[in-house]
Amino acid sequence: MDPELRLQRAQALVNDELLTEAFDTLRTELMDRWENSASTEVEARESIWLGLQLLARVRRHIHSIIETGEMAKLREHGPPFI
Repeated sequence: MDPELRLQRAQALVNDELLTEAFDTLRTELMDRWENSASTEVEARESIWLGLQLLARVRRHIHSIIETGEMAKLREHGPPFI
């Protein structure tokens, strides 16, 4: 995929209110499940932890695409003049 298009699509995802809401809702639900789980529910807690880690990893990946695209634009065009 074209790097510029990749950057634009990643920025659109980050700015998409519905996607942001979905990420936030899922994180809240996972945290609620963790907070309401018993300390003896080891498998459930590990599953919740994994869900939180995967959610964060997807967010980091999208932000990484944006950072990589912005760095590529800077290398190609130089820093903006102020």
